[in-house]
This record gives sequence, C-alpha cells and structure tokens, in this order.
Amino acid sequence: MIETIKEYASKRIDLLKLEATEKSSLSAGIITYLVILLVAFAFFIILFNFGIAFLIGKALDNTSYGFLIVAAFYFVIMIFVVAFKQKIVYSVADKVIKFLNH
Repeated sequence: MIETIKEYASKRIDLLKLEATEKSSLSAGIITYLVILLVAFAFFIILFNFGIAFLIGKALDNTSYGFLIVAAFYFVIMIFVVAFKQKIVYSVADKVIKFLNH
C-alpha cells in the first residue's frame, strides 16, 4: 500500500511538472507572438506617420509643416490622456477584474 502511494505521488509530481512546462512554453510562445506583433505595429505606425506628415507637407508646400501638424496631433492626444488619467486607469482596472472573474 505504501508503494502504491509513493508511486501515485511520484506520478502526480511528474504530471504537475508536465503541466507547468506546457503552460510555461505556451506563455513564452504568446509573449513572443505579442512582441513580434508589437514591433511590426510600431514600424507600421512610424512609417504611416511619416507618410501622413509628408502628404500634409506636400499639400502645404512645406514638409516641416506636415511634421509639425502630426506632432501637434499627438501632443493633443497626450494632453487628453494626461487629463483623463484616472478615468483611463480605473476603466482598464475594472475591465481586467471583470475579465479575470468571468
């Protein structure tokens, strides 16, 4: 009987190790995927903004104005984000809590 319990405990530990390895490897895969996606999205945003800045600059016959307008746009967004910091933080926190409890 003791041998059976020892064997069960050993098998249970092996199973827990395998489950932990599976979860770790899946987590590493998801993190890698998200990092690649984030880098690709960052390049897209940067190049898109350059394109918009050049397009606006060409329409105004001054490339500098295009870049200044794009920068001003992001400055206005930054002001809104700073102004609504608490609302953003609490909204995201509420959504995370709802997601984790669901």
